Amino acid sequence: MALPRPGVTPPAPTANSDSRLLVQAQAGGREAREELARRMRGPAYVLALQLVGNREDALDVAQDALLRLFVHLGRVAPDRPLRPWLFAIVRNRARDLWRRRTARPNESLDARPDLSAHLAAQAGDPEQETARRQLARRVWSAIGGLSRSHREILVLRDFHDLTYAEIAGTLDIPLGTVMSRLHAARSALRGRLEADGGRHV
Repeated sequence: MALPRPGVTPPAPTANSDSRLLVQAQAGGREAREELARRMRGPAYVLALQLVGNREDALDVAQDALLRLFVHLGRVAPDRPLRPWLFAIVRNRARDLWRRRTARPNESLDARPDLSAHLAAQAGDPEQETARRQLARRVWSAIGGLSRSHREILVLRDFHDLTYAEIAGTLDIPLGTVMSRLHAARSALRGRLEADGGRHV
């Protein structure tokens, strides 16, 4: 099942270029730190938005996550991808936010218009753009009804293209659990979409 992809997610830099910047930043290079922050700001914000559902909270989560990343930058191994490390921090910050809120964790993301409007890719044709937004809204409404664990693993794999190994590191779960949870999450999402009349997705 192909999910609508967020049109705002910046292309992921190569791991090699991130590693070089990381080494330079750990050595105190100001320009390297600024470039790393520039590269990581977008992915952190998009993931936070996908997890918490509105821009104001997502900005807070992403900013806090980036700050924590740079405070602990010396602990990051240069030979490991940086994004999974950052995404683990974003996920933990989002969970802290959920715990502080009295709102239900599985509140439908469709109830918050920021998400589908922000993540729907722009189409050249107005009718195609409208259809795209409607599809994104249905999908995100269904994702919002999933459990937190299913929502997290879907966005990490299907929107941020993390490998199974990177997801295992981000979520701190075994590789086998990644595969079984992702299968269960996709099945759950498919069921919600079919129940909502989205069999063509």
